[in-house]
Amino acid sequence: MTQSAVAPELSQTDSPIMLNVSGLNVYYGESHILRNVDLSVPRGQMVCLIGRNGVGKTTLLKTIMGLLKPRSGTIVFDDRPIVGLTPDRRARLGIGYVPQGREIIPRLTVKENLLLGYEARADKPRSNQEIPEEIFDLFPVLKTMLSRMGGDLSGGQQQQLAIARAIMGNPQLLVLDEPTEGIQPSIILDIEAAVRQIIAKTGISVLLVEQHLHFVRQADRYYAMQKGGIVASGPTSELSNDIIQRFLAV
Repeated sequence: MTQSAVAPELSQTDSPIMLNVSGLNVYYGESHILRNVDLSVPRGQMVCLIGRNGVGKTTLLKTIMGLLKPRSGTIVFDDRPIVGLTPDRRARLGIGYVPQGREIIPRLTVKENLLLGYEARADKPRSNQEIPEEIFDLFPVLKTMLSRMGGDLSGGQQQQLAIARAIMGNPQLLVLDEPTEGIQPSIILDIEAAVRQIIAKTGISVLLVEQHLHFVRQADRYYAMQKGGIVASGPTSELSNDIIQRFLAV
């Protein structure tokens, strides 16, 4: 599928669009990194962005979050244009972000890290509130570790903490950048199950960058990137071995 076919195909989805990226061009200095990127995330669905290292996936997520400024193009979230809004404003509108490397605060306890998630909420509950039980339904291991320092957790536990902290912000869209990177297989399955449960129970939309094939196939739709552009897309049920070999690092 060519890039020109991407937007019309996704416009036929039955679900309203939570995030729509259109004609996005991003540069680092004079290096053209993202090239006319079109991408949509329907409400209540998971969309996975695949591609080999260095093709622009993380750049796209950072641009969606407001950490990078596009030279041209539009980003519309929940029917509202957000290009020009600061990252914290985008978070308060309902976009939760878990970057590569997780970025939990190692010298705060698990509970303190979780409570920081409230900072992203528009209503900003008092910071001395307790952690909702729903968080522990998703990530039971965190309930036994509330008083431990974040830096003492394993990589998989830190990833669960980072996702849980994002959920504490009550997002409508959850943006995950390679959440399974460097994590043991059993924890990958736990994270996959938690993300699907989040979508099923809350209707949150998810935009996922991932290279673990089993997780990729949990998504409803996929986009493949190459050299900063979208080169293929469709339902993950139709994700062929040819696309996997061409665009998904293994």
